[in-house]
Amino acid sequence: MDILANLAIGFGVALSPYTLFLAICGCFLGTIIGALPGLGPSNGVAILIPITFTLGLDATSALVLMTSVYYGAMYGGRISSILLNIPGDEPALMTTLDGYPMAKQGRAGDALVLSGVASFVGALLATIGLMLLAPTLARVAFYFGPAEYFALYLLAFCTLGGMASNNQAKAALAACIGLGIAMIGVDSSSGLPRLTGGNLHLYDGIDFLVAIVGLFAIAEVFFFIESHGKGSSIGVKLEKVTIPWKDIMATKWTMLRASGVGFIAGILPGAGASLGSFLAYMTEKSIAGPNGGFGTGAPKGIAAPEAGNNSAAGGALVPMLTLGVPGSGTTAVLLALLMTLNITPGPTLFTERADVVWGLIASLLIANFVLLLMNVPMVKIFVKILMVPAWVLLPGVTMISFVGIYSLSGSYFDLLLMIGFGVLGYFLRKLDVPTVPVILGILLGGNMEDALRRAMTLSDGDPMYLFSSPIAIGFWIAAIAGFVAPMFLRGLLKKPAAHED
Repeated sequence: MDILANLAIGFGVALSPYTLFLAICGCFLGTIIGALPGLGPSNGVAILIPITFTLGLDATSALVLMTSVYYGAMYGGRISSILLNIPGDEPALMTTLDGYPMAKQGRAGDALVLSGVASFVGALLATIGLMLLAPTLARVAFYFGPAEYFALYLLAFCTLGGMASNNQAKAALAACIGLGIAMIGVDSSSGLPRLTGGNLHLYDGIDFLVAIVGLFAIAEVFFFIESHGKGSSIGVKLEKVTIPWKDIMATKWTMLRASGVGFIAGILPGAGASLGSFLAYMTEKSIAGPNGGFGTGAPKGIAAPEAGNNSAAGGALVPMLTLGVPGSGTTAVLLALLMTLNITPGPTLFTERADVVWGLIASLLIANFVLLLMNVPMVKIFVKILMVPAWVLLPGVTMISFVGIYSLSGSYFDLLLMIGFGVLGYFLRKLDVPTVPVILGILLGGNMEDALRRAMTLSDGDPMYLFSSPIAIGFWIAAIAGFVAPMFLRGLLKKPAAHED
């Protein structure tokens, strides 16, 4: 009954005309961002976050807008995967395996509609799972002490860093860079400045959003200049769009199974939608057997990864809201938004700011239906977005970034800092060093340091206190496994890509 009462409060917030308008706008913008190859949800949310401050949105409105963009981008990633054989983002990689072959068979419209329905099923079930599971996990989090939180933050670094890079050493380096940046500013215990170089602008530390917009949006501008200056074109022509009822009915159980697999993958800190998509695809491929036709344009090969990655996207919100630990790169960006809005994710969020949480959940339920309506009858409009030349796109991204950051702080130094982070992000990606662990280090570095200090204070400096409870030990084991496991799993993740055309 508590869930129904809270959901009623949420719909009271979500159905206000202004919030509903923001959700629809976020869905539309997110689908466009997802359809553009290379941008993806992380970059898309980072680029648009400054808009929330330019418009002066409150916490609920800002979160509804950005999570709608998040969900929309997850939907949109399939469009370029199917038509261009170029994933709109990393989670959409598995969709290319059967989506592009089906499109080449003259069934591009069927592939787009089927993938849209699968995305809807996965995202809707994940939102329901978020609604049911998050309050329970929030109550469990009350038992966490400083040792458990330190181990949990370590788990986030190990798993998210491990899955974000092809090289564990580079992932560890990126995390250390982020932690080093988090140390900049005045030490809260001693009152002494750290790593400021005597610059007064750095005494308050590095603003999360300045770093995120720089590392994602500005760095993306540099890459667009280098790689996409000539625009893009449609690889497979889209003819008449119809609803393939036969394929939808034939894949209904596939969508349900993939949604469950993806949601579980999304809850794991650091696993994210990429792992959810892969596990869902491989599960259905193993069930279908060698005669399943996977890799040749099989409808199940489209439905499984799309349901899996969208349900994982919803699952990633669970640890972010209940524990303050992002489940994916995009939720790390959303976590920065919450912290900038003076909202502290964690177990108390569901009691102290119930309107924000349940308004968000209700808005996501509505957004799923909005996205389904957008991604079936309006799919031809989004396809045309793929033909937008970079010389039109780049100035818009740059303007949004500069105006948004300046409106947030009014400081020219932050603009220079943002450009600096853009250059850093560009070179890190050129060196194949992941940027997500850098962001995670900036976001969680301060909290991780505080947890370690409290643990050492309570134990009189005994480091074994960090292993003093079964929960903490479990997190340590999971952290080690999460960092080591990708070394063995990466070969499996790459094998399906060998079948791409």
